[in-house]
Amino acid sequence: MFCFQCEQTAFGTGCTERGVCGKQPDCAGLQDLLLGLLKEAAAKGADPALLADGLFTTVTNVNFDPEKVAEAARRVAAAIPRKLPPDMAGLEKLAGKYAFPPRREKLGEEVADSQELLLYGLKGMSAYLHHARRLGRTDAACDAFLVRALSALAKPDTPKDELISLALECGRQNLRAMEILNEGHIARFGKPEPAAVRITPVAGKAILVSGHDLDDLEQLLKQTEGSGVNVYTHGEMLPAHGYPGLKKYRHLVGNYGGAWQNQWREFDAFPGAILMTTNCIQKPRPTYIERIFTTGLVEFPGVVHVKNGDFSTVIEAAKRAPGFPETEPEKNITVGFGHDAVAAAGGAIVDAVKSGKIRHFFLIGGCDGAKPGRNYYTQLAEQIPADCVILTLACGKYRFNKLEFGDIGGIPRLLDVGQCNDAYSAVRIAQLLAGAFQCGINDLPLSIILSWYEQKAVAVLLTLLSLGIRKMKLGPSLPAFVSPGLLRLLVEKFDIAPVSTPEEDLAAALK
Repeated sequence: MFCFQCEQTAFGTGCTERGVCGKQPDCAGLQDLLLGLLKEAAAKGADPALLADGLFTTVTNVNFDPEKVAEAARRVAAAIPRKLPPDMAGLEKLAGKYAFPPRREKLGEEVADSQELLLYGLKGMSAYLHHARRLGRTDAACDAFLVRALSALAKPDTPKDELISLALECGRQNLRAMEILNEGHIARFGKPEPAAVRITPVAGKAILVSGHDLDDLEQLLKQTEGSGVNVYTHGEMLPAHGYPGLKKYRHLVGNYGGAWQNQWREFDAFPGAILMTTNCIQKPRPTYIERIFTTGLVEFPGVVHVKNGDFSTVIEAAKRAPGFPETEPEKNITVGFGHDAVAAAGGAIVDAVKSGKIRHFFLIGGCDGAKPGRNYYTQLAEQIPADCVILTLACGKYRFNKLEFGDIGGIPRLLDVGQCNDAYSAVRIAQLLAGAFQCGINDLPLSIILSWYEQKAVAVLLTLLSLGIRKMKLGPSLPAFVSPGLLRLLVEKFDIAPVSTPEEDLAAALK
C-alpha cells in the first residue's frame, strides 16, 4: 500500500505497511481501485452524487471496511459500465493498477503530486456536498465541476498548470459547497446564536454523538425524546448547541470530551452508547466495541452499522449501559458565533478596532490530531495579548477552547465560529470586516494560522488560496503530497509558510 493523504502519514512521507490511521493494506488497495473507477465514471458523465459519496468514502477515518469499499467500487463500476472480478482477491489484484507510486514514477513527481492536491481537494468538497445533499441542497455548478475535475484526473496527459488551476477552482467551488451546507443547516435548524454548552456530565443514561452530521443528530434527538436518555455531542458536533432547532431538545445536555484523536480514552470512559456519524472513527477498543455504532458512510469491521436512520439499537445499548451515576458541578463553554451572530455585533467590533481596544484578529482553526507539535496552537492562543480577538473553528479549537480568555468591552475574545465547513462563516466574517474598513482581506489586522489533518482541510485551504489570501501559516507540518516545485509556487504566489514557534509567529503577526 501507499497513502500520504493525511498530516500524520508515516515518517512524513507515506504509509506503506499499514496506515497510521489504522487502515489496512487490503482496504487501502480497494480505496485506490474505487478512486480509479470514480475518475473513469466521471469521464462517462456519472451521477455527481455517486461520485461525491465515493470520494467521501475514501476520506481519512471514514470507511475501514474492505467489504463495504468493494461494494462502493462495484456501484461505481456499474455506472461506467465495467465488469469487475467477482471475488475480493481479484479486486485486490486489479487495485494494483491504480496504485500511486507507479503513477508518480511514470508522470513525474510534480504532475503526480499536483493530481493528488486536486484529488484531495475534491474529496473534501465531496464531504460537504454529501452533507448538503442530505439536507436537500445541491448546486449544479459544484456538481458539474466535480465531474469535470475528476475527468481531468482520468487523463494522464493533463498538464501540471491545468491541474493547479483546477485545484484553485476547486477552492472556489468548495466555498459554494460550504455555502449551500450553511444554507441547509440554517433552513433546518435556524441561525446559530451564542449559547453556553455544559461540559460536565448529568446523571442518567447517555448517548454520545461524534462526527459532523447534524441531520443524524436531529433524528436521534427525536427518537430519544421522552426516553430518559440524555444526548451529548463530541468532537465536531459541539457547534450543534448553537442552533435553535437542536438546542430546543432539553435532553441534549452538553458536550463530552474533545477532539477525535482522544476517542480511545474518552469513549472508554463514557458510560453509554456512542454513534459515529462521519469521520473520524478509530479502531474501537474491546472495552466499548459492543456499544459503538456507525451510520451513513462510516464503517468499521465488527461495528454495528445503523441503516435508514433507525437508532433503536443505539438507544437500547444506552439503556443497558450504566450511564453517569451523578451530576457533576456545571462548567460551560460558549459556541454559536457564526457570521450572522458576528454581524449583529459588527458595529461594536468595528468601533472597538477604531478606538484601539481591539488591535488584531487571529483565526486559529482546523483539524486536531495526535502528532506531537500541536501544543503549538495552545501556546499561541495563551500568548495572544488581551487586546486581540481569536476566531476558531473545527476540532483544532479543543487545544484552547476551555481556557478563559475574557472579553473586550463585552465582546468575547474567543469566538467559536463552528465546524470545519463553517470556514464559510469565517470567510464571511473577514469579508464583513473588510467591507466595514473598505479594504481587502489581506489588509485587515488579521492573521490566519491553520492546523490540518485530512482532506476537508485541504479543500478549505484551497478555498482560502482561491480568494487570494496571503501570508497564512500552516501546521503542524506541511503536506507530504506537496512536491518541492508545488511548494515553491505556493510560497511565491501566496506567501504561505509553515508554523514556526508561537513566539516568532506572534511577533511577526503583531509587528
